[in-house]
Amino acid sequence: MPQFQLPLGSKMRDPQFVFGVATSSYQIEGATKEGGRCDSIWDTFCRQPGKVDNGDNGDIACDHYHLWEQDIEMIHSLGVDAYRLSIAWPRILPEEDAVNVQGLAFYERIIDKCHALGMKVYVTLYHWDLPQYLEDRGGWLNRETAYKFAHYAEVVSRYFGNKIDVYTTLNEPFVSAFLGYRWGMHAPGVVGESEGLLASHHLLLAHGLAMPVLRENAPDSLHGIVYNATPFYPESEKDEGAAMYKDAANYHWFMDPVLKGSYPELVLEREYAHKPMVLEGDLEIISAPVDYIGINYYSRGVVRFDENGDIESVPQSESEHTDIGWEIYPQGLTDLLVRIKSRYPNLPPIYITENGAAGNDECIEGKVDDEQRQRYLQQHLLALDKAIESGVNVHGYFAWSLMDNFEWAFGYVQRFGIVHVDYQTQKRTLKQSAIAYRNMLLARSEENKNG
Repeated sequence: MPQFQLPLGSKMRDPQFVFGVATSSYQIEGATKEGGRCDSIWDTFCRQPGKVDNGDNGDIACDHYHLWEQDIEMIHSLGVDAYRLSIAWPRILPEEDAVNVQGLAFYERIIDKCHALGMKVYVTLYHWDLPQYLEDRGGWLNRETAYKFAHYAEVVSRYFGNKIDVYTTLNEPFVSAFLGYRWGMHAPGVVGESEGLLASHHLLLAHGLAMPVLRENAPDSLHGIVYNATPFYPESEKDEGAAMYKDAANYHWFMDPVLKGSYPELVLEREYAHKPMVLEGDLEIISAPVDYIGINYYSRGVVRFDENGDIESVPQSESEHTDIGWEIYPQGLTDLLVRIKSRYPNLPPIYITENGAAGNDECIEGKVDDEQRQRYLQQHLLALDKAIESGVNVHGYFAWSLMDNFEWAFGYVQRFGIVHVDYQTQKRTLKQSAIAYRNMLLARSEENKNG
């Protein structure tokens, strides 16, 4: 039977180290017209021709809205310590000031079931599904949306309080701001340099405004934010400046305001014409202390200066890539975490909140042999162990994703799950990677039980 191996003496063998799986609301729930939910920007975006592969949408997705109970049982069967999910803002506030008790009750059932089975619950408040009525007023280009988010955080945290073990304000603000409002590849599809940077500031302001609200309503829970971070490497020594800038523009731009109270000068200088309006006091709000940060890691980037002095990506054609076209580079996870530790002296604990690979997975006679994903996950667990050995304070690891789901602009073409989903029948099948993950966690549990 397949099983991932953790090095002897690894801190990840400790029962305090959290292993989990992760999902997000729009990607799995479906039932977009049920339970009092209103449209999100992704419902609208999916209706626009050519925006999503095959014209796919999240109307049904994995039908988790109806199948949640069996899904939570399945998660528990994997032996994980925690489940990371997101709450759909459109289910909680389908109208601006009208709290939808059906939406709260749906998530309460999930949370209660997880706790009854002994699993902790990590909840993301915003995983990109902004209510469409807020987008109609400018979305994240409108400063008011940051205050609407704080109100939404108040509604959720007042209802659940400490029942949610760990709150995340935002998942990957880079993606929300830049893919959604700068490059137009994600909902709502806005294109503009100034727009992308302005949206990023308002997202971070939303995070900062929500933090004291969450602390007041859930004083015993942990509160933080999750970033996607891609470490960049220079093609040659003369390209080191290109890699430094890409690190700054990719993740320092979002981490520095929270952890240092300022935006990186490298980006402000280069993007001077597009820099966002930052009001007095904004950075103090944004830099409120956090209990942890989440890091989502998938791959690296290699860059160089072209003949005009612009920065361009350098494809690594000799390397192995996943089905989505991302290079497999486990060392990047070690390097990234060490870089982050070096940059932020007062760094709070880190969770790896997403790590995984897209595969061209087929279920053949009830078995899914996702050999590449098994290697990917094993190699990244070892890379994480190296970072921990180097002194990085990591408290947990979440595999992305629990199951195949709606992969945003890629629709259902890309499969990131460790569980296979047949979208015609909604049958779930554990892939070999899920079995290897489960066997590793069961072995760890036995080891800790026996001392």
